[in-house]
Amino acid sequence: AMFLHGGWAHLLGNMLFLAVFGNNVEDRLGRIRFLLFYLACGIAATYAFAFTDVDSRSTLVGASGAIAGVLGAYLVWFPNARVISLVPILLFFPLPLPAWLVLGTWFVVQAVYSLGTGMTAGEVAYVAHLAGFAVGLLIALALGRSAGPPEPRAPYGIGTKR
Repeated sequence: AMFLHGGWAHLLGNMLFLAVFGNNVEDRLGRIRFLLFYLACGIAATYAFAFTDVDSRSTLVGASGAIAGVLGAYLVWFPNARVISLVPILLFFPLPLPAWLVLGTWFVVQAVYSLGTGMTAGEVAYVAHLAGFAVGLLIALALGRSAGPPEPRAPYGIGTKR
């Protein structure tokens, strides 16, 4: 299910997050370790969803849990990297924000939605997002700063804050 998507918007959204955050995490881990990391986060997210919604009749598809794991690792390894984000203030303004703020806000929104409060977007497995993020964060903490190069490259942003 990690390699299927519920439509073009789902696929493009996941690929955007993977393009922005995945390159640095892959650089840190290397290709093979990144693949294993990605699969571990996706599998953990899938099982977390299955165990928390055992009566569900919905099909779980998408790479969101695995990509959420990438976000968790990015938060550990590159918390001060600047991420150009579209911030809605009447219109959408691109602002370079620290990764800890962008990813922390993303996590809080997912947690609120998983509780069934606030607006929801159809049948989204928010618990899978939270579990994938948590597993990615924990793996990154366990690996520490010793994995791979210390500085992120930033083709989609403006680099790190010094």
